[in-house]
Amino acid sequence: MAGGDAERWRRNLADEVDSAALYRRIAAVEEDEKLAGIYRRLATVEDRHAEFWRQRLRAADQPVPPDRVGWRARVLGWLAARFGPGFVLPALGALERGGAGSYDKQPETQGTELAEEERSHARLLKTIGEGGLEGQSVAKLEGRHRGTSGNALRAAVLGANDGLISNFSLVMGVAGAQLGNTEILITGLAGLVAGAGSMAMGEWISVMNARELYTRQIEIEREELEANPDEERQELVLIYEAKGLPAKEAEDVANHLMSSPARALDTMAREELGIDPEELGGSAVAAAGTSFALFAVGATLPILPYIAFEGGLAIAISAALAAAGLFGIGALITLVTGRGVLFSGGRQVLVGLAAAGLTFGIGSLIGSSL
Repeated sequence: MAGGDAERWRRNLADEVDSAALYRRIAAVEEDEKLAGIYRRLATVEDRHAEFWRQRLRAADQPVPPDRVGWRARVLGWLAARFGPGFVLPALGALERGGAGSYDKQPETQGTELAEEERSHARLLKTIGEGGLEGQSVAKLEGRHRGTSGNALRAAVLGANDGLISNFSLVMGVAGAQLGNTEILITGLAGLVAGAGSMAMGEWISVMNARELYTRQIEIEREELEANPDEERQELVLIYEAKGLPAKEAEDVANHLMSSPARALDTMAREELGIDPEELGGSAVAAAGTSFALFAVGATLPILPYIAFEGGLAIAISAALAAAGLFGIGALITLVTGRGVLFSGGRQVLVGLAAAGLTFGIGSLIGSSL
């Protein structure tokens, strides 16, 4: 056995333990008992994968570490309990795909089902997140999609990241010009309000445009259903055949849906257009408010030290707070990407400090020339 094999097996074991614990946590907060049962079965599969690596360690006379749930699984579990399972499904799916890719390259998993089962889990999570599972009951096939916050976590992290980097760079540029604390504070607060307001208005316009577009597309679909019901019924048949239903069952489902114009329109909007008629892209006001708040949170960090400190000390503390915030944002991003915390956090810090260093240097040049 190569020296690094045992450590790799322990990492695999830890990943499987985390996945099993997270699936059980999601099952505990899932309101749909059928989906909760699926999550529990996924946890059982991950338990089996974990035992695979325990046996490898035992066979090599290597110590087997006790089961400890990692910080990433604990955070995702908390987010699932707080915001619902849909909030964490994209992150969990990304982790499953990463696990499958890793297992493809490991000699111990060749000839086993581990990699394919991990890929199957990722596909299953994607299916749940994008509109529910395919099944034999009409309720599952008539377009009743579960609302998810698929990209909410990523949007939240990126919103705070934008506020932090942009205002940190702005404040450092002004500090480089050797202006006083009052001027720096005014500049930082102006940057916070201007940036947060711009983000909020941009998000509001984006969501409103999307809602108007979706409303128009649904209206066109309504007109097509009224004018050509037979063609629309055949479209539904093809949709459900593509989902894997036999032709006769697909036709029965289509006939059932077409018996109710409202239900048929709802289904066509979801299945053909990919639009949730109940959401229409979400609330423009909520999106704007969230963007404003997240940007403001990130933009606040770099200006706090200038309230109590001056000169080089304020600059140093501002840089330290911004670096800590950037590292934390990088760590949160790993919930989605699955990359290492040190790598992702360190990369965020380097990028942020480079941007701030550039504006500080430019500010110093402008300040000295003036």
